[in-house]
Amino acid sequence: MQKTVDENYYKLLHELQAVDFVLVELNLYLDTHPGDANAIQQYNHYSQIRHQIAHKYESQYGPLKNFGQSYAGTPFNWIDAPWPWQV
Repeated sequence: MQKTVDENYYKLLHELQAVDFVLVELNLYLDTHPGDANAIQQYNHYSQIRHQIAHKYESQYGPLKNFGQSYAGTPFNWIDAPWPWQV
């Protein structure tokens, strides 16, 4: 059964994608510049923001990851569609 989602669902997913992009780019940069304290500070800052957005998403729409990497609600809500990669 397909679950309907509101506009906030897409907003939070978009925010996660944007922050994930920043984190990937900073990670790639830090692979070649591991001593750049400013980049490390930015990475940690965006990592914290990502954690906050993911927590907000999961509290409203269910887990982003499976296999124990995200908290599951009762009833087990991992099976609720759409999954983040389906939208």
